[in-house]
Amino acid sequence: MKAVTTSLPHTVDVVLPCLDEAEALPWVLARIPAGWRAIVVDNGSTDGSAEVARALGATVVREERRGFGAACHAGLLAATADLVCFCDCDASLDPGLLVPFAEEVRAGGADLVLGRRRPQGRGSWPAHARAGNLALSLLLRRRTGLALRDLGPLRAARRAPLLALGLTDRRSGYPLEMVVRAADAGWRVTEHDVPYLPRSGASKVTGTWRGTWQAVRDMSRVLRDTPPGGTR
Repeated sequence: MKAVTTSLPHTVDVVLPCLDEAEALPWVLARIPAGWRAIVVDNGSTDGSAEVARALGATVVREERRGFGAACHAGLLAATADLVCFCDCDASLDPGLLVPFAEEVRAGGADLVLGRRRPQGRGSWPAHARAGNLALSLLLRRRTGLALRDLGPLRAARRAPLLALGLTDRRSGYPLEMVVRAADAGWRVTEHDVPYLPRSGASKVTGTWRGTWQAVRDMSRVLRDTPPGGTR
């Protein structure tokens, strides 16, 4: 088993929100690119996820406030590298795919790069989750003009501009708020296909109708409460 590298100076920080992902962590952390730092944000795990991540060389941050956005933002605040990437911690996405994303941002080709999930294998992306994502993508296009086809968690941007966006959502609406505020700020947003694998363990959000509905509700609120211009 290969432990994640922690050699300094690291060039990219990868934020990995984590809730009971001890089973998936070895696979995920083994795929962090050399020279990058993994920041695992433990959001209340009870399965020893923090200990597993720490043993594999990751930087572990504890976020007591529950919520996907709370975990992501805690990781962003803990980051120190110029470039920051985000990736789920459930082995559904390979963080190694972030290399060209980071290079596109570094080269000035985009300000925010997103991964468009392409399901690989049965059950990797339930129909109700895909339908919710499609509906939100259409609402996002109407609100911002961005013709994105996914609002997935795999993404890359520069740390300081991300912090300057002033993101406030701490639930499932955080990824969408990032895109909306980036669009309002005139960012160049691009999207690239990435394979989406069946996740390890049970999904906390999109694996159930209730979780999907809660995520759609959170994201719809972001679209409603963030008027053009990014002010509230």
